[in-house]
Amino acid sequence: MQPVLTVNLTTRAIGAFDPPLDWIHEYLGGSSLAARLLYDHLTPDLDPLSPEAPLLFLAGPLTGTAGPAVGRFVVCGKSPATGLWAESHCGGFWGPELRKAGFDGLWVTGRAEEPVYLWVQEGEVELRVAAHLWGLETTQTQARIIQELGGQRSPRVAVIGPAGESQILFASILCDHGRAAGRTGMGAVMGSKNLKAVAVRGNGKIPVADEVFARLRSEANRALREDNFTAVARELGTAAMADYADYLGEMPKKYFSAGVFDGAWNVSGSTMADTILTGVSACHGCVIACGRVVRLSGEEEQRKGPEYETIVGFGPNLMIADLPFIARMGGLCDSYGMDVISLSNTLGLAFALFEDGLIGEADTGGLTLCWGDTAAVEELVHRTARREGFGGWLAEGSRALARRFGAEARAVQVNGLEAPYHDPRGASGMALSYATSPRGACHNQSDYFLPDLFGHTEERLGMAHFERQAGAEKSANVVIHQNWRTIFDALVMCFFANVPPGTVLDLVNAAAGEDYALEDLLRIGERAWNLKRLINRRLGLVAANDVLPAPLRDPYPDGGSAGYVIPFEEMLAAYYQARGWHPKTGMPTTEKMSELSLDWVEGTGGQVYRKSREHLESDIIGRSRR
Repeated sequence: MQPVLTVNLTTRAIGAFDPPLDWIHEYLGGSSLAARLLYDHLTPDLDPLSPEAPLLFLAGPLTGTAGPAVGRFVVCGKSPATGLWAESHCGGFWGPELRKAGFDGLWVTGRAEEPVYLWVQEGEVELRVAAHLWGLETTQTQARIIQELGGQRSPRVAVIGPAGESQILFASILCDHGRAAGRTGMGAVMGSKNLKAVAVRGNGKIPVADEVFARLRSEANRALREDNFTAVARELGTAAMADYADYLGEMPKKYFSAGVFDGAWNVSGSTMADTILTGVSACHGCVIACGRVVRLSGEEEQRKGPEYETIVGFGPNLMIADLPFIARMGGLCDSYGMDVISLSNTLGLAFALFEDGLIGEADTGGLTLCWGDTAAVEELVHRTARREGFGGWLAEGSRALARRFGAEARAVQVNGLEAPYHDPRGASGMALSYATSPRGACHNQSDYFLPDLFGHTEERLGMAHFERQAGAEKSANVVIHQNWRTIFDALVMCFFANVPPGTVLDLVNAAAGEDYALEDLLRIGERAWNLKRLINRRLGLVAANDVLPAPLRDPYPDGGSAGYVIPFEEMLAAYYQARGWHPKTGMPTTEKMSELSLDWVEGTGGQVYRKSREHLESDIIGRSRR
């Protein structure tokens, strides 16, 4: 592993450190290694928006190797939205470029006196003034920095927009062609540090331990290119599943309260392909190319097309069937730097509360919130980004909005993170995914809707097949799936890469110089999942936090999941048992911690890291320039 670059924006000190080798062996990289690195620093009294709060960008051992769908990185810290563990994954080209520049990570602390951006190039680092960039939208910022830095090859730039600058709790970090680290508010943490952007450029070679890796990744990419899931994703994007999800009642409508929406077909991946699609886009070295490129009527320039979450969030969730409008709202969120899931979910709550009479025009600044009203939705997006009037309340997220109006049970969120658009009433495994995810309601810590809807189970991992609305009998399956997806998060590999476990194992061993068995990888995933759980315990999470939002407990009156009630309590009890967690506290038992080599959490946590960092941060590798 290459060094992790460290930057203290208060003191302007620049250094680097090498994580201990045994930590790399036990956690691999990505968000798993980030959890080990950050454990000592994520304390209950830490304000996520304070100068002391860490902001850690980290790659994985496969990032940038041109392996199957591994052009990714992760951003980790303490979430200002949830107060718990934060991680947000991002594709594009920025992560591989950081590794080419000689670093596998970037650890930022402190707060600059004025807006700055980082310029990382071939092992050297500069702090540059960014006052002239403050207030610019994300695409404008990227273009200005690329113009400033010039050179024969443009740098890759990760930026925040106005939402990050004003520390909106679901502010995102964006790079390249609209790729976003969207969830948990890492853009707000970046903004709190007066850090507008990080530009990187490198020409180095991505290190791999065994030359056989080149052959293995070529074979894996060829197989992935021929995979049926890849073919559909390339043809229709992530919205390919929209029709089927709608049919089975897995696509929520009208803020998770309706099972049927007549306009759902108008916002499907097929409709996009037939109407506004002009091309596709891909992350570094990816053969899937799930990104959409569209052209809207009356616009000369092409733009990024919406993926599934944006389509549902600004479509059926708000009872809107206007695909070009949805594409514009996705682009608007990207420009401001706001997470489309959290914002559209919070907007859905606002419309529901207005319909219920709990809020009125006096609260909304004169706006009447009627389902399907595109003008009202667009106006609220602008007001949220500006923290203007009612938009200032929306900027605090759905949990805070519901509390303000005495309707906490109406918010479809877990621990402060808004639920995405895979309804557990149509795919029951998602109930556990949302309730137990270390970052709140999340479909990417375990996208169990894929096994539920499409039968994507891996027998070699010990997963069995269960019906999409099965109950406690599938809880152990969810545990295995979470552990396996945690390996993807450690590598950092895209979930859309339908790569067999044996192939993943061979790639990891060749790239990292290890001799893992498949059981070892699953144990690494389980270890990291439990460590994130223990971090959250330290930050105040208890078993009562493992909940399914009340609206998801009510059966749909119609649609493909009509009448189904999720047996959540039974599923959660079986989940705790399968995890080896205490049935009352919902935390790893002493025996489980010992089994996973997590005994240090109760005692000497982090001492090796502190000694290592004190020694290595004295090695200044960059320069600071105002």
